Amino acid sequence: MMKVIVHGRNVDVTDYMKEYVTKKVGKLERYLPKIGEVRAELSHNTSRSANDRYTAQITIWANGQIMRAEEVTSDIFAAIDASVDKIASQIRRFKGRRYDNRRRASHAATEKVESEVIAEAAEEEVEEPGYIIKRKEFLVQPMHEEEALEQMELLGHDFFLFFNPKGNSVNVIYRRKDGNYGLLQPSLS
Repeated sequence: MMKVIVHGRNVDVTDYMKEYVTKKVGKLERYLPKIGEVRAELSHNTSRSANDRYTAQITIWANGQIMRAEEVTSDIFAAIDASVDKIASQIRRFKGRRYDNRRRASHAATEKVESEVIAEAAEEEVEEPGYIIKRKEFLVQPMHEEEALEQMELLGHDFFLFFNPKGNSVNVIYRRKDGNYGLLQPSLS
């Protein structure tokens, strides 16, 4: 049974909006039948231009996978539609890639990447430090490197933090500029 939670920030969430989100997300169940929870955060920002005042961020948890999409438009319902369309696109990519051989190739390249990560870190220029403007807490779930890579691609991020049971440690998988992937495995000195 899919659980839908709709929050509003500077927006009064009506029953119609909740039903609308539930109906739109419910259509995704035929592609991804094991959707456990859906969170929709609808917000209104008065400081933006009239064309992008409403934001809809939808996050779906399905069978251990997380998919997230965010859209900003002048109409809250258009933002919801666009977010759901983005997630549908992510599901299609996810289903198409599950059996893709590129995953196997990236797994074999992981060992080579480790030494390159250390060399790259030494070459990077030192810049003025920025400020921490956002903090986020999340559960670090145990998964294998291939699963973490899938999850990173589903979320559309350039990196993903996960607990690797193989090494019994927290690892970071990231996308390199050359299109390959890197894996950071911390060790105490």
